[in-house]
Amino acid sequence: MTDQPWNGAAQEPAECGSSPDQCAASHGHGRGRGRLYGAAASGALLAGALGYIGLVDPHNTKSVYPQCPFKMLTGWNCPFCGGLRMTHDLLHGDLAASINDNVLLLVGIPVLIGWIVLRRRRGRSLLPAAAWVTIVVASFAWTVLRNLPGFPLVPTILSG
Repeated sequence: MTDQPWNGAAQEPAECGSSPDQCAASHGHGRGRGRLYGAAASGALLAGALGYIGLVDPHNTKSVYPQCPFKMLTGWNCPFCGGLRMTHDLLHGDLAASINDNVLLLVGIPVLIGWIVLRRRRGRSLLPAAAWVTIVVASFAWTVLRNLPGFPLVPTILSG
């Protein structure tokens, strides 16, 4: 990181006894403060979203949740359909219902997050082209599979 302001003009080094803003800009003090605020805001948004999903049941058709545009246009479930129901069921400790809602997201999101964290710690790119191709192919295959007649097959087989 350079000691130049955003406009590219040269900046005189400031002593820490002068203006606090000049001290922070010239010596890098406070650089982590923006990241801290961003992380705190992201955490607050995530907690609020999970709280809402936990309190308002997406299984109820009268609840206020957005409809899936892919399903409205095609009548098919998209790869993410059932994600809100899955999250609600997980927050209430109902693993069997969350598996039935969307097993690809239930397994895929933690695996993808773990893989990205591992790659980042090793200093590699987060998502290479092969990963994007794999995600797209898996999403397409899941979309086709979950829209086949009789899906999910396991409850159909077990019930009769």
